[in-house]
Amino acid sequence: MRVHCLARAVLFVLLPAILLAQAREADCKSCHDAEAKVSASAHASLSCDTCHDQHTTYPHPQGVEKPACATCHSQQAEATSKNVHGLALKAGNTGAPDCATCHGGGHEVAKVSVPQFRQTLADTCGMCHTEAAEKFKASVHGQAVAKGLRGAPTCTDCHGEHTILAKDQIASPVHRRNIRDTCGRCHGDVRLASRFGLPTDRVTSFDASFHGLAAKGGAQSVANCASCHGFHDVLPSSDPKSMIHPSNLPQTCGQCHPGAGTRFSLGTIHFTEGGNEPGPVRWVRLAYWILIPFTVGLMFLHQAGDWIRKLLTLRFRPASPAAAPRPNGELRMYPFERIQHALLAVSFVVLAWTGFALKWPDAWWAKPLVAWESVWPVRGTVHRIAAVVFMICGVMHLASLVLSPRLRRHWMELIPHRRDFREGLAMLAYNLGLRKTKPQVSPHGYVEKVEYWAVVWGAVIMGISGLLLWFNTWSLQQFPKIWLDVATAVHYYEAVLACLAILVWHFYTVIFDPEVYPMDPAWLTGRSVRRRQAGPHSPEASPLSEPAPGLASASPAPTAASPSAD
Repeated sequence: MRVHCLARAVLFVLLPAILLAQAREADCKSCHDAEAKVSASAHASLSCDTCHDQHTTYPHPQGVEKPACATCHSQQAEATSKNVHGLALKAGNTGAPDCATCHGGGHEVAKVSVPQFRQTLADTCGMCHTEAAEKFKASVHGQAVAKGLRGAPTCTDCHGEHTILAKDQIASPVHRRNIRDTCGRCHGDVRLASRFGLPTDRVTSFDASFHGLAAKGGAQSVANCASCHGFHDVLPSSDPKSMIHPSNLPQTCGQCHPGAGTRFSLGTIHFTEGGNEPGPVRWVRLAYWILIPFTVGLMFLHQAGDWIRKLLTLRFRPASPAAAPRPNGELRMYPFERIQHALLAVSFVVLAWTGFALKWPDAWWAKPLVAWESVWPVRGTVHRIAAVVFMICGVMHLASLVLSPRLRRHWMELIPHRRDFREGLAMLAYNLGLRKTKPQVSPHGYVEKVEYWAVVWGAVIMGISGLLLWFNTWSLQQFPKIWLDVATAVHYYEAVLACLAILVWHFYTVIFDPEVYPMDPAWLTGRSVRRRQAGPHSPEASPLSEPAPGLASASPAPTAASPSAD
């Protein structure tokens, strides 16, 4: 009963207003024939006096301004006043579009929610942007919009609606640093991509590529989606007019890599690790997935067992007379070698830091490098400088072998022998508790040889793959893209292996080994404090036992890789 009473009261209050509005509408229709237009527009539900509130008297007052859209649409009007169109109007460009240009006059305002509005939007924008509209309508996006496919992008999806900004403004969705996110709104949506039958990994594969990683770090000149696919004229790769058609790839890639060869198109452009990656890249990844855990795992078992053994021996058992340290320490490195080692160590650390900063630009330790990326390519520049220093170390090593007969003779001790394999297995068994007696090990035995030849192997692999990536324009002129994909995978996984080997094998030998802790000073003073067992290959038999100054009498280059290693 109360509900009925309340309803009657509301009707009693509103009925006069409704009847008055209808009367006014009837009065308007007696002179104005806009009813048909208004009834089909977005304003169909509004009465005339909603906009024309000063025209309720007759005759109408003179000089009354036309109703402003901002009266009801204040947010949209505020945004429009700051976009490229609004700024052009403020600057006096009478040809710049206003609300009515895009939406129609007040009596025929188009409904933006209907499919027809989106289908005709390219024509609306094309009134001013003719060339761009024609290209868009011929593109995959334009064709999808013309077919009425919901979700197909049109002009406002990329450029914005009322917040249209110039492409060189950082806040613009089509600014080069925002292109990835703008395209990713559709191509990164798995459900939307699946509905249209599109690959679902395009954004993730771009993010994992060199271009994507560099863009994520803030690089401004690196290629983005539009650099390769175009923007208004996006076409499928099967279309001869497409920028990514195989016949056009040399020209497309040549924008950044002048002279890119036609063989560049042979291979997969977008691929993800473990997904649709090319066969050679997959085999490289699987090989390193086996090699890295196996190699680093053996190193860890060897060093962990050695640490436990030595800890127990040094803390709870008397030292063996045979293992007493030599007076003043054993000579292991001459000044020239210490210079090599310093250059090698610094360049290696810088290479690792700058290289992994490209892979993980969001990491806290990469921030000092990435902070400058939008202004100057710090990571790439510093990485290449460190690479040059690293290669200079290799040249210095080869030159010392050529110029020093004694060094060449001593270098022969680093050639692997069968005894090294036996000594290594015996020491591993001893460290793991599978052997009771400690085996004799050569002063330049398997430990030094593993480090030396690992550095040689890594320098060659990293050097070749790094040069292919550094001089990528030349590489693209000579080889298919798969060569660079393989070089990228090899360069990354070899860097991971090298860093883990340094941390587990080399750092233990020169820092964490209880015999030399807190550090073996051989890389600073040339003399090691390490205890060595007397035997057939004892230090007294080594050429290093006879000190001699200068390059002609320098000790062997393996110490550049592991200067104080046992």
